[in-house]
Amino acid sequence: MRTELSDRLGIEHAIFGFTPFPAVAAAITRAGGLGVLGAVRYSGAEELARELDWMDAQVGGLPYGVDVVMPARKVEDVTVAQVEAMIPEGHRAFVRETLARFGVPELPEEQAGGWRITGWMEDVARSHVDVALEHPIRLLASALGPPPADIVDRAHAAGVLVAALAGSARHARHHAEAGLDLVIAQGYEAGGHTGEIGTMVLVPEIAAAVAPLPVLAAGGIGTGAQAAAGLALGAQGVWLGSVWLTVAESELDSAVLRAKLLAAGSGDTVRSRALTGKPARQLRTRWTDAWEQPSSPGPLPMPLQGLLVADAVSRIQAYEAPELIGTPVGQIVGQMTEERPVAAVMDELTRGFERAVARLGRIAAKAADRAGTEGTS
Repeated sequence: MRTELSDRLGIEHAIFGFTPFPAVAAAITRAGGLGVLGAVRYSGAEELARELDWMDAQVGGLPYGVDVVMPARKVEDVTVAQVEAMIPEGHRAFVRETLARFGVPELPEEQAGGWRITGWMEDVARSHVDVALEHPIRLLASALGPPPADIVDRAHAAGVLVAALAGSARHARHHAEAGLDLVIAQGYEAGGHTGEIGTMVLVPEIAAAVAPLPVLAAGGIGTGAQAAAGLALGAQGVWLGSVWLTVAESELDSAVLRAKLLAAGSGDTVRSRALTGKPARQLRTRWTDAWEQPSSPGPLPMPLQGLLVADAVSRIQAYEAPELIGTPVGQIVGQMTEERPVAAVMDELTRGFERAVARLGRIAAKAADRAGTEGTS
């Protein structure tokens, strides 16, 4: 499963695995793909630096990447406290009432304070980039479009390729104009923040729009046959995220959540703004349903919604509230039916890819035989 892009990066298989878990990212790289560690959950540069130091020791010089959440344009300098002050009291009351209705206890005082994603903030995101470029990464990916021009220049000066996700051909062309090296065409089926166009339609549109820039196919890909389809549509590799949530190396601590993922069908996800304020595909739960009810005040825009629900997410996760606990995940969750190590998933991906390509080769060969026979008759 090699392409020009995989050869350029020095990886055996054109499989790019995005994950928030260092152990999973390292295992993907060791298995011949390119593990990409998501940095957004790290509140400080020191924590990310420790994780990347650990990854360096684990991958033995093999390439890996880092994914940051960094808007291309900086609006203004604000603190988390200033942003939280913008949250209406009615929204806070709705969160309290919803948790009370499902019997989710308060956290002990020593655990209170809440889970915060601050990696979207300008100063934190830049510190993530600073740390990443101090390590031997080969790819810097951005989940919110192209990073600022000075970041692109710094990455290129360090010999690091820059990528960004795109949900439309218009976005992809903007990425190309910003000097990025590759575009991740992420379809509607994907987990997390995603647009409204399906992968089957989106990938060839973007491949044509930015040619000869390489494209990765993302969204609804979890088997070798689906990876082969992505390459057939014009991609030079595939970007997978959801499939790694239930691998043996995953740091998904909740047994309740892991069981829900393994039992879920492809129709058990919903695109909701309840988690971050932007449409994000995730498991459908009574929590996501509550935000769709007429009694709901409606999700706030990003980043207000994420800060609003931070304490609630901490409580739901800490007490493993079965009706409320969920996670971003794509429609491929319906095929995530057993816990396997990363190496086994990679092996099945590559073997499935070979089987799919061989099947298409047989179809093509038979068609050629028929055409030859008809031509001589």
